[in-house]
Amino acid sequence: MKTQLKSAQEIPFQEASLDIWDGKYKLKDKHGNAVDASMDGTYDRVAKAIAMVEPKNVRKKWENEFRWALANGAIPAGRITSNAGAEDHKSAVSLINCTVSRTIRDSMREILDANTDAGMTLKAGCGIGYEWSTLRPKGAYVAGAGASTNGPLAFMDMFDAMCFTVSSAGGRRGAQMGTFDVGHPDVEEFISAKREDGRLRQFNLSLLITEEFMDAVIKDGEWALAFPVLPSEKDDVSPENIVYRDWPVVEEGYTLDDEGRVACRVYSRVKAKALWDKIMGSTYDFAEPGFILIDKVNEMNNNWFCEQIRATNPCGEQPLPPEGACLLGSINLTKFVIDPFGENARFDWDRFKKVVRIFTRMLDNVVDISGLPLEGQRREIESKRRHGMGFLGLGSTMTMMRMSYGSSESIAFTDEVSKVLAVTGWEEGLELAKEKGPAPILQQMFEVTPKMLRQRPEMAADGYKVGDVLPGRVLHARFSRYMQQIAQFNPGLVEQIAEHGCRFTHHSSIAPTGTISLSLGNNASNGIEPSFSHRYFRNVIRQGKKTKDQMEVVSFELLAYRAFVNPEATEADLPDYFTTSETITPSQHIAVQAAAQKWIDSAISKTVNVPTDFPFEAFEDLYLEAYKKGLKGCTTFRFNPEAFQGVLVREDDLKNTTYRFRLENGEVVELKGDEKVVYDGEEHTAANLFDALKEGTYGKY
Repeated sequence: MKTQLKSAQEIPFQEASLDIWDGKYKLKDKHGNAVDASMDGTYDRVAKAIAMVEPKNVRKKWENEFRWALANGAIPAGRITSNAGAEDHKSAVSLINCTVSRTIRDSMREILDANTDAGMTLKAGCGIGYEWSTLRPKGAYVAGAGASTNGPLAFMDMFDAMCFTVSSAGGRRGAQMGTFDVGHPDVEEFISAKREDGRLRQFNLSLLITEEFMDAVIKDGEWALAFPVLPSEKDDVSPENIVYRDWPVVEEGYTLDDEGRVACRVYSRVKAKALWDKIMGSTYDFAEPGFILIDKVNEMNNNWFCEQIRATNPCGEQPLPPEGACLLGSINLTKFVIDPFGENARFDWDRFKKVVRIFTRMLDNVVDISGLPLEGQRREIESKRRHGMGFLGLGSTMTMMRMSYGSSESIAFTDEVSKVLAVTGWEEGLELAKEKGPAPILQQMFEVTPKMLRQRPEMAADGYKVGDVLPGRVLHARFSRYMQQIAQFNPGLVEQIAEHGCRFTHHSSIAPTGTISLSLGNNASNGIEPSFSHRYFRNVIRQGKKTKDQMEVVSFELLAYRAFVNPEATEADLPDYFTTSETITPSQHIAVQAAAQKWIDSAISKTVNVPTDFPFEAFEDLYLEAYKKGLKGCTTFRFNPEAFQGVLVREDDLKNTTYRFRLENGEVVELKGDEKVVYDGEEHTAANLFDALKEGTYGKY
């Protein structure tokens, strides 16, 4: 019999969702007593804290508006939800989820100082990303030490150990991203680093892939592995062994050409396709390294005139400059579905736009109470005021509107919802600039350089020349490739931004939203993703337990289907438009990401799930397709129990995987992944125990 619920908002939270909220977002005092009496209490605390930025005479008005937005689908990122208004109980934590390190310069002092900064950042509850290809390759001579260096990967090991040791504030362990240039001489060591059990497990790894490299792959050409010519070796390098490349840092003694490119010594030349195959092989087996199309990132960067981006936050949705921060929030799209599963299922666009407007103001306010631990981080976020608003529950929403993820109608819906979020946000940013002032960087004056004219030849066509001076707001609005796209849809809006500036330089980003989707979203699908499965297990770290624990969860759309259509429904009863990540083709995954990326000014965290037996040749084609579609990056996941356990695990994968344990007496015990086993006085699943022992994490959480 059909229930009498009127809205998806009335669906009760499942136990797993409440458990995650209790452990991560419910504020408690030092004795473990609840400060937030309920989830509504969490929202009350967050709304009040963010409204404190407003002038006193309108503070209560905005507190009420913010509270309404939170009840209608606005979900600030985890650090905001956990820490806003919590000063009396944890005074040294940040409201920012992640940052990017300052540039790690090629000296021991700089490396050690960056390690200290990273430790303080992780302690404040923020993840952090770094670029490592600024360090000279393994075996290169260090004149001051009179010896050769161990190379970037050795220093990454040091940061990895530091991250594991530093317990990140607010209930989660540290998260790190390591990026590396595909043209660095140590790139092959970077690609294979995670093949060693337990190595760099506190890092996500991504390669910075250039247009030049992709062109060499497609043409089956040679590829130079090079690093800037060091002052001590200038006399030893012949001209034919030098290439000029844009480099993220210019150290003393580097040689530059007229356009600011750095002279790099070629250490070796390899076939680009052979290197590509190594990248793809590692990604196929280990899901890493990720794939960041760094030239596309910088081409589309709104702050192209004052930034060179070389790293991202740990999940990749925020490419950031040195000391940049990702201030994130997501809107739960399932909140706007009217008549779910009905013949007239539709989306409430008016209410969605209202939430976007209010949420934009909320996220902008967080800049002023960020709690970032380092002065450089605070200076960077206050100068540009960038934030990343995105959405979650896209896959669940498609299902509730009777669309199959990846179908033509779902791609059109993705395009529209992303466009409305973007344009509404820029409209609000313009109004906030008029009310509160634009981002300071947009008021600064910038001198036109040869590099700028190389990057934006239309500036010369407009009469600008080297030495001219322009305000940041003009370079941002008229010459940002992204804003030029917005101008095709709404030219008047962009012209006003060029005249008045905007409150922020960046507005949108789609995060993976794993924990907030499961908890505050009642397991709505993550970010831009389809649901992983409609019933599965989630591996979670519990304090005091020596391996990860498993929680059973069901998808939000299955909960909704039971509420509105069939209370007894199982997975076998669901209509064909109920899809999961493994039933969607890679091309459909990429098509949905491409539809959103057009309107998202930062980046998108997106994982293409493929089955264990997915052919390697088709896997390679997937990444080439992502490149040709103009995406900024691509990540894949193929279940491979010999390499690692994922956070999300399907029941069938566990039942169908056998794990072999060798006991001290030499006896071998075989167990299925879902079997329970008692070890060291605790009960574990065989899969999680095997993973913890193999990776060296047993008992260390």
